[in-house]
Amino acid sequence: MRGAWNGRGVKESMLSAVDVAAPALAGGARDVVKSLFDRYVVPTYGRFDLVMSHGSGSEVWDVNGRRYLDLGGGIAVCSLGHAHPEVAATLAQQAQRLVHVSNLYYHEPQGRLAESLVGLMGGAGKVFFANSGAESNEGLFKLARRFGHHHPGEEGPRYEVISTLNSFHGRTLGGIAATGQEKVKAGFGPMLDGFRCDVPFNDLEAMRAAVGPRTAALLIEGIQGEGGITAASVEYLLGLRRLCDEKNILLMVDAVQCGHFRTGCFQSYQRVLSDALGEEEAGRFAPDAVSMAKSLGGGFPMGAFWVAPQWADLLGPGSHGTTYGGTPLGCAVALKVLEIIQRDHLPDHARETGQWLHAQIAALADAYPHVVQGARGLGFMLGMELVAAEKIPGLAAAAGTRPASLQCVDRLHEAGLLTIPSGTQIVRLLPALNLPRAQAEEGMEIIRKVVRALA
Repeated sequence: MRGAWNGRGVKESMLSAVDVAAPALAGGARDVVKSLFDRYVVPTYGRFDLVMSHGSGSEVWDVNGRRYLDLGGGIAVCSLGHAHPEVAATLAQQAQRLVHVSNLYYHEPQGRLAESLVGLMGGAGKVFFANSGAESNEGLFKLARRFGHHHPGEEGPRYEVISTLNSFHGRTLGGIAATGQEKVKAGFGPMLDGFRCDVPFNDLEAMRAAVGPRTAALLIEGIQGEGGITAASVEYLLGLRRLCDEKNILLMVDAVQCGHFRTGCFQSYQRVLSDALGEEEAGRFAPDAVSMAKSLGGGFPMGAFWVAPQWADLLGPGSHGTTYGGTPLGCAVALKVLEIIQRDHLPDHARETGQWLHAQIAALADAYPHVVQGARGLGFMLGMELVAAEKIPGLAAAAGTRPASLQCVDRLHEAGLLTIPSGTQIVRLLPALNLPRAQAEEGMEIIRKVVRALA
């Protein structure tokens, strides 16, 4: 990591750009805000009992003025933390020029951002801009269908997309049909036709057996996020590429959570391959399409999908669209986020500090095996794997009510740390890419204290 960082993940020279302080609200504000949600917000989330007020870097404060260290990053969204002065300034400056213009017209920020993303994907291909990860994945599904119509099989147009068990691809009807978790499908059947998601992850032979005459594409995550921080293996990635080439089908990667430098490389599959094969050999690997979102806008709603050059014009005029995707405002922010990430060498920082965090979690597993089973993930996409709740001394009494991950996250909240549950036994760390080392150490000390208490 290079440059002088203060405790908020912001360079000292930037501090004068914005006043990040905000007063605590009145004591009753917490209950007032919660009552507004209870009365007026559709209850699709099981929310934690926290009411947030403001943030700076990797710190946030609730309405009562209590400070929390944020290692959840808005579920991998806040790539530069909260209220980054340069991002705020870019928002203000662009808002005074041009906030929105229809995609019936050209504008420079979208072209420049597309150029940057294509460059990061090897210098070829094209990009479509959306507003979210789910929308980006919907674009992949349409790309696969269009590909299948242009390259039909023996039984006619191919349309099937095969994904994997424990995958997560969004909350739209297409997204849940592609997701390999039954809990997200419950109550929304029948599922959309053309999706199969019962193939074990990292099982190349199972995927080969699943491919049929109607298969148009395979869809994987480089690292399964909601599925428990499970990384694709080198053999799996290379084998899928060979399989897709052999069967003339698309290899699509959902990089919504695991992409945008979170692992120390632009895409997580690049990190997996480069660690094993070296950067030059890893650079020869390319999927056919990649969806992006979350960290792309650093908190501003932004999604995109990249398409390899040979398929980049399959979706022609009238075949896909968006009202808000790729606005001047959104693209200007995403360009600034990219500039800061590269200028401040944050991929190196995520790799180095992430390795340190991984080692610290692994040491906890050695010291407290009745609480922690091990460490998962790469860079700043990490998981602390817990044992089952009923086997953890500090949780056994309440094991029948909530899984270990949720109970542990609650304990960490009480201790002043924000993390994200994944499944029943994984606590995720998805911090800002500019998380200072001192705050990484602070976060680990809080985790140690909670684990010791649970043991």
